[in-house]
Amino acid sequence: MIGIIGAMDQEVAQLKEEMTDVSVEKIAAMDFYCGKLRGKDAVVVRSGIGKVNAAVCTQILAGHYGVEAVINTGIAGSLRNEINIGDIVLAEDAVQHDMDATGFGYPVGKIPQMDVFEFRADEGLRSLAEQCSREVNPEVGVFTGRVLSGDQFIDSREKKEWLVNTFGGSCTEMEGAAIAQAAYLNGIPFLIIRSISDKADDSANMDYETFEAKAIENSVRLMLAMAEKM
Repeated sequence: MIGIIGAMDQEVAQLKEEMTDVSVEKIAAMDFYCGKLRGKDAVVVRSGIGKVNAAVCTQILAGHYGVEAVINTGIAGSLRNEINIGDIVLAEDAVQHDMDATGFGYPVGKIPQMDVFEFRADEGLRSLAEQCSREVNPEVGVFTGRVLSGDQFIDSREKKEWLVNTFGGSCTEMEGAAIAQAAYLNGIPFLIIRSISDKADDSANMDYETFEAKAIENSVRLMLAMAEKM
């Protein structure tokens, strides 16, 4: 069984519509849609926005449903000039950019007492996602790289430049690295898939509503293609 998480209703609504044999269970104020997605056992859920919601959601998928893999689908802001609105980023790894224990001698982004700095996504899932994206979104650029997460909507050029210079990230959002950490702690493979909705700079608020729907459409099409082949 695979667990599929989106932060917002728009990111998972179409996936829920595609499901069959569905039962819905409410846990921690989240509705978990359990059934078949393109013939595969799946649980689809809207976690809500932010790292705490995302981590709680992932733990429920691991502990209650015993999922074998977690995929986080949604939108993000680009941190690289060559990654344009509508393109897709597949996580190589994920880091929480707002974790700051530098006062205790840790580098920014490092979670104290964790044995890793970054949480590495599953190579098999990423390879499958890249293959599927090129098949169903042939006009869309596909990139791999670091996903940066924090409880902040990034909409300033200065903050964007700091994220790039400090972490070398490819995109930024608000849930992925928390999902990655929870999956890592449970020994479950994961992948973060992000469709770009804005440039994470001073134009972000203008871009977001304009391009959100198209970005979500691309990621949903990819997720359905992956479900067929998993």
